[in-house]
Amino acid sequence: MRLAGWTTLFAAASIVFGCGDDHDHAHEMHRRAFPPTQLPLPSRPLVWGDVNVIATTDTHGWLLGHQKTSWPEPNYSGDLGDFYSFVEHMKLIALEKDVDLLLVDSGDVHDGTGLSDGFPPGGVDAHDSNKFLLDLPYDLMAIGNHELYIYANTFDMYTNFAPKLNGRYLSSNVNITVFNEHGKPESVPVGNRFVKFKTRKGRSVTSLGILYDFTGNDVNTTVQTVADMVKEEWFAEAIKDEPDFFLLIGHMPVSNDNWPVVFSAIRAVHPTTPMLIFGGHTHIRDCGNVAPPYFMFCLSRLILVTTVQYDGRTMALESGRYMETIGWMSANLDDVPQHENISFTRRYLDQNRVTYEYHATTSNFTFDTLEGRLITAGMQQLAKDFDLGFQYGVAPQDYFLDAAPYPSNNSVLTLLVAEAMPYALTINNSRIDVPNIMIVNSGEERFDLYSGPFTKNDQLTTLPFTDAFVYIPDVPFSVANQVLPMLNHQGADEKRSLEYIEREMAEYARGEVGRRYRRWLQEMNRRGAEKRAAANLTLGYVTHDSCPGVGDDVAHSPLPFFDTPDFVGSNPPTVSDDTPVDLVFINFIQDQLLEVLNSVSTTNYTDDSVISYTPTLANAVLGLYAQKFWN
Repeated sequence: MRLAGWTTLFAAASIVFGCGDDHDHAHEMHRRAFPPTQLPLPSRPLVWGDVNVIATTDTHGWLLGHQKTSWPEPNYSGDLGDFYSFVEHMKLIALEKDVDLLLVDSGDVHDGTGLSDGFPPGGVDAHDSNKFLLDLPYDLMAIGNHELYIYANTFDMYTNFAPKLNGRYLSSNVNITVFNEHGKPESVPVGNRFVKFKTRKGRSVTSLGILYDFTGNDVNTTVQTVADMVKEEWFAEAIKDEPDFFLLIGHMPVSNDNWPVVFSAIRAVHPTTPMLIFGGHTHIRDCGNVAPPYFMFCLSRLILVTTVQYDGRTMALESGRYMETIGWMSANLDDVPQHENISFTRRYLDQNRVTYEYHATTSNFTFDTLEGRLITAGMQQLAKDFDLGFQYGVAPQDYFLDAAPYPSNNSVLTLLVAEAMPYALTINNSRIDVPNIMIVNSGEERFDLYSGPFTKNDQLTTLPFTDAFVYIPDVPFSVANQVLPMLNHQGADEKRSLEYIEREMAEYARGEVGRRYRRWLQEMNRRGAEKRAAANLTLGYVTHDSCPGVGDDVAHSPLPFFDTPDFVGSNPPTVSDDTPVDLVFINFIQDQLLEVLNSVSTTNYTDDSVISYTPTLANAVLGLYAQKFWN
């Protein structure tokens, strides 16, 4: 296996960015922690076609890249400045080859790291970090569900982000209510419903940007179902004229969701027009050009749909999450008879400079563009402005979300509920002497926690949510101790029940995505015994999708995977069954917890029974713990 030397990269980057000679300071955040190892080169060059697309999705603020040295983080250690330089080099290659190259994004730019979430009081999530995305030459961008949880974020996208994309920010089925020029409330698209344009080579394109059937949006925002959207007059008008190809983007998975609804609506008008589809939301690498049957879930029934499939003139691609993966699709559209299949390729690129330099045919000394350097410098300055390098302590080891069993000493969930929450939530708390049981949904933890300095950025990356902790006092221990196992729906029969499926799909509609991502990791782990035994493979994604050939750009050994419960809790106190305890929980799960509590209690508990337990929010818990125990 050929390897690219990181020592040269480190030296070059230190000269360019001046990050090699600085002394470490508690409030300083370097450009990236360069791995003391080597990254593998891609396995083969990209296949170019007449039309080529670079795709991102679910970036969630990870614009500074992954900066830790524990695997697989080095695989994703590029930053947005590096990505800009890569895109610019690829555009030059496209010019030399005289082909089209487009850049698209499928949504979710909020909620994920300190760069997006670390703003000072009075700010708006991702307002500042999104300015760097606007420096990229995106041809199309689509709205995601994380743009809709808070009205202020949606309004910021409507007023400050979408206008700068000149009609290329798409929200086909998403509206925001604003005051019009007459002072009256009016529901209008956040961006544009669709756009028609021509590529550099003169190909005509019709594009839409579609959000899946999301129900967790804030007041004064509206998400129309995909099935209703395709019945709208504007949709019929948008697709009436035949383009050279449809370029569809959206925050919707390319498998097991409603892309086939859009596909069939277009196929009813244009039976053979090529379609290039770019999805998102489930955080996985996925591809389809002949889709298998998919499941449509309703609150009253489960339907297996077998009549709608993609075809040989369509490819759908999803490019992972968190700036870990850059998607690539190529298509040969010229001189292909309408009755013949189109030749597509796809590739999942690890997001790092070694990948970029290989495919851009550059070196450490020729790769960086001036604009790329400026983006990196600007993000570094924003990190300083947000004080993201503030160090709470030094983590003594790696703690994993899925790659370690729960409970265990290596589980970040065990760290959270068995150690961090019992300490952080009882600081200056008058209830400290009252026995308690603390419960949180495992999805509250968003990422692994790696050894070394634990900074403000790490705190917001590992657990970014500003959820509050509440409690119900004086619950008998025998009752309170039943709540956690009941929440987890213990038993295989329960998980096969229609009620469980309906509950899971309702949570998915509100934005829960962890289960589908973890199932993907679980399947990857199951398939990966042979890969894991292979020598010289770094940890990373090993993708099996429904498109032909190998999609991963670099061969990896799959990450180990251990299943975790949906809800986790602190160690129960050693008290008698009738001892009154505080039942403490995150407010995000209040409705579900009350339902379960009332099913095992003779007392009827309501929202009025719930009291604030502490002013400490979820995203501060690990930092408080680190300050106390990791110094």
